[in-house]
Amino acid sequence: QVQLVESGGGLVQAGGSLRLSCAASGRTFSSHAMGWFRQAPGKEREFVAGITRDGGSVYPDSVKGRFTISRDNTKNTVYLQMNNLKPEDTAVYYCAGRSDRWVSRTRREYDYWGQGTQVTVSS
Repeated sequence: QVQLVESGGGLVQAGGSLRLSCAASGRTFSSHAMGWFRQAPGKEREFVAGITRDGGSVYPDSVKGRFTISRDNTKNTVYLQMNNLKPEDTAVYYCAGRSDRWVSRTRREYDYWGQGTQVTVSS
C-alpha cells in the first residue's frame, strides 16, 4: 500500500506563490498516475492537476497557466507549483494516486490519498 504525505501549505497573499510536495512510500510510485485535488468548506472535492507516469500533465481551466504539476520518481515525490494565487484557491489540497498510467479527473478513480494540507490565500 502506498502512503502519501503532503507538505508546503500555508498562508499567502493574493498574487503570491506556494509549492506543495507529496512524498510517497512504496516501490510502485513511478508506475502510477498522480493527481492533486482540493476541497473548500461546503464544496465538493475538485480536480486541480494530474500527471501521468510518463510526465504528461492535465489541468482544469480554473488553474491552467497558474498551476504546474511535476514529479521526481527518484525521490518518489510529486509537486504542485501554484503561482498568482487567488482567494478562491483557498482549500485543503490533497495528493492522490491511482494504479494506472493515465490521469483521471474523477476522485473515485484514485486508489490512495494523503491527509491534505491547508492553503489559505488572503485578499
